[in-house]
Amino acid sequence: MGAALDARRAVSFPEKHAAMTKPAVFLDRDGTLMHEVDYCRDPADVRLFDGTRDALLRLKDAGYVLVIITNQSGIARGLLTERDFENVQTRLLALLGDDLIAATYMCPDGPAGESGRRKPSPAMVREAARELSLDLDHSWFVGDKVADLQCGLNAGTRAVLVRTGHGHLVSAADAAGAHFVAKDIASAADFILSDSGAS
Repeated sequence: MGAALDARRAVSFPEKHAAMTKPAVFLDRDGTLMHEVDYCRDPADVRLFDGTRDALLRLKDAGYVLVIITNQSGIARGLLTERDFENVQTRLLALLGDDLIAATYMCPDGPAGESGRRKPSPAMVREAARELSLDLDHSWFVGDKVADLQCGLNAGTRAVLVRTGHGHLVSAADAAGAHFVAKDIASAADFILSDSGAS
């Protein structure tokens, strides 16, 4: 990604953003953009879901800033290193293409969430909003876990649950807070663009 991982997050170099706030689509990584691999540490295991790149291109073309928000508790558990995370993330960004993702925010905490940044906390979303001048009122969060939905809702965005990754395990009751339940990232993008009138 071109820069060493700091203790708080891994950030791919952001594009230059105008002072005016922009809407964003915040994206979980594992199980949402790429196939779920428990504690993925090998770049060779990175496989995008069908239609992922096209879906993100359409969102970006519609004016959304794309930001990955990811918990990586495997680091705290000793199952992977920060360098492993960087290598996997570099591979993901290479598959997606240059400049598609504006930034990536990562929390390495275990389930106890020592730093207070771990999803469902909205801390990483709010960091991104401050640093990238994002309009949370007109933004979305897309993910495959209840924690993703809660993170987005806690930050003031709308939320979409995808049924890929762990999404097929989320009960209807737990998914009730979502504004939409999508088959995958492609159908999530269809819904967001339709809702915004950009389709």
